[in-house]
Amino acid sequence: MTRNTIEKALQKQREAQEKKRLEQQAAGQPSEGSAIDSADSSAINETATSSLRDESQKSNTSSDLEPFEIDTQSLNDRGLVAYAGDRKAINEEFREIKRKLIGNAFGKIAKTLNNPNIVMVSSSRPSEGKTFTATNLALSIASEQDKTVLLVDADVLRPNVLNTLGLKARPGLMEYLTGDVDDISDVLYPTNIDKLKIIPAGKSHHLSTELLASQKMHDTVDEFANRYPDRVVIFDTPPLIGINESAILANFAGQAVIVVEEGQTKISDIKNAVEGLSPEIAIGFVVNKSVHLDSEGTGYYGYYYSQRDE
Repeated sequence: MTRNTIEKALQKQREAQEKKRLEQQAAGQPSEGSAIDSADSSAINETATSSLRDESQKSNTSSDLEPFEIDTQSLNDRGLVAYAGDRKAINEEFREIKRKLIGNAFGKIAKTLNNPNIVMVSSSRPSEGKTFTATNLALSIASEQDKTVLLVDADVLRPNVLNTLGLKARPGLMEYLTGDVDDISDVLYPTNIDKLKIIPAGKSHHLSTELLASQKMHDTVDEFANRYPDRVVIFDTPPLIGINESAILANFAGQAVIVVEEGQTKISDIKNAVEGLSPEIAIGFVVNKSVHLDSEGTGYYGYYYSQRDE
């Protein structure tokens, strides 16, 4: 959008300059030439700078969208990461997971990855806990002092992020890609959790594969990856096996978190899921519903994370 604004400003300046030159020639006055002199160049630069400044100011102002009001106590009661409150096992587990993802996104390895701050969360098959994992990761990262997080529900076939957070449906990613809304900011919702923003999946569409593969989507992800240096973007994507949309979204991400349900996910499914990902992407595995033993020998469900060996 910024580039288009600048290009239009430059074109308008060129047209005005050419019109002035032709008028001078018709009146028999000495022509100033078709080249833009230093004063006009300064004016164009100022126009471009002003456009960039306007865009920057627009992005830094508070959103006109009604924020999502997340009931953090309800999340806590339902076993999700507690944004603020008691230290729970799930908080500690996701704290460990996010630390590795943040290290990949902003540490030394980041230079070897494409879009290292774009993290896709998926699974080989449905119902293995990917949305629950993506949501908890976003909530955990939102508690960081120097990071922000954008949670994108890109599972446009079976969206579940808003339901997991106890929120009502709103327009989202599909409305933007189909042109029902003009700008991605029209579906990028603030929340009552200061450092967390959400883009819902929006309406279903029979051309979802083509829309996700579009240049518009590519440019949008590129902006997500580069516009804010402190932002982590979590994409909750469809399962990897048999879903075209996941293969497309995998091309955008620098990191992939594959959720595996202990005792249920087949090894063959995990292999098939990983084979569909780029060899350049950093892949980690979250084992969902893994049984741990506490000091009293009581089992409880939890999570642990490991990265693919290079």
